[in-house]
Amino acid sequence: MKSAFLRNALVLGMLSAVGPFAIDMYLPAFPAIAREFQVDVSGVQMSLMSFFLAVALCQSVYGPLSDRFGRKPPLYAGLGLFALASIGCSFAPNVETLIAFRFLQGVGSCAAMVIPRAIIRDLHTGHEAARLMATSMLVFSVSPILAPLAGSALTAFFSWRVIFWAIALIGLGGLAVVLFLLPETHKSDQGKGGIAQAFQTYKSLLKDRRFLGLTFIGGFSQASFFAYLAGSSVIFIEHFGMTPSTYSMVFASNAIAFIGSAQFNSTLMRRFGAERVVRIAISCFASLVTLLFLLTVSGVDNVFVLWGLLFVSFGCLGFVIPSTAVLALEEHGPVAGTASALMGTLQLGTGAVIIALVSALYDGTSVSMVSAIFFCALVALTLSFRTMKPKRIYP
Repeated sequence: MKSAFLRNALVLGMLSAVGPFAIDMYLPAFPAIAREFQVDVSGVQMSLMSFFLAVALCQSVYGPLSDRFGRKPPLYAGLGLFALASIGCSFAPNVETLIAFRFLQGVGSCAAMVIPRAIIRDLHTGHEAARLMATSMLVFSVSPILAPLAGSALTAFFSWRVIFWAIALIGLGGLAVVLFLLPETHKSDQGKGGIAQAFQTYKSLLKDRRFLGLTFIGGFSQASFFAYLAGSSVIFIEHFGMTPSTYSMVFASNAIAFIGSAQFNSTLMRRFGAERVVRIAISCFASLVTLLFLLTVSGVDNVFVLWGLLFVSFGCLGFVIPSTAVLALEEHGPVAGTASALMGTLQLGTGAVIIALVSALYDGTSVSMVSAIFFCALVALTLSFRTMKPKRIYP
């Protein structure tokens, strides 16, 4: 039983890491891409937004498909498209083409981002689901730690285009994992209502205030990190003068804070209840981000202040994002794929909007990025106390 649990965590973590590798690996190359295409960095940032937009839109398709046909067939289709689009990115002659292929890359990768959550719900509920999610996130954590380092190393010795060949290989590796290591977990007697049933399920979920509240708590928490994704490479490399390799280590440290805290999440959920853990963690996150925002707008422009406060802040999110996902899917087991897809669509759509705002308002400093993170923290805090009542006890 223990070996099966670890195998599932390893497989799901590897699949979940495919999309983040495509996001994080080319971040250190933003300045180089902008120079080659002779565009502002904001133009390159739009390729990041197009990826998130594609993932947000297409999860609504993959979820019902995985409920209707099983978890594996949509993964085959998505990962195949992801690998082909990655190759297309490597040949892009201009930033517009890069943005287009990044959109297709997002269309493919979202299968590996939404379906693993449904598989976790297929296998477990409650704190066991949180434990599997946290353990798979430990495997998944190699992406924000290793991807920027790998990207900066490739950029140092080769053209940024080589990064996308490496990402294509990762997609093919994901296909091999699905083929040889992933069992089908979806029960064949569920989800047979077709497109009409999928839309009916979406309609029902959109009326579920608890589901929506939990989804957007996690969504705005994730969006704060997406704001960091959009602005951090330019701020740390161009504004503060870091090398791509040093920036990669800074990026990895914040990812380690998030993943490290997530490993204690299941234990805290069992002892104190998931909702209490989320409320406390969101409160700490909002307090730290508020401090960072006040310091930033008052003129404090110090790399160690920015890095240190973001490190602790993102550590708080390790208790929020896994817990809200488990809570949101808890009562929707028979349609976990569709529910996970809608959750992902709403969350990634929120993230895409935040990325667009950070890109549009970038002024050469950290103000736009920090302001976006501050806004996301306040919205998540407000939703947490409106959605989760203190008297509710998580089993």
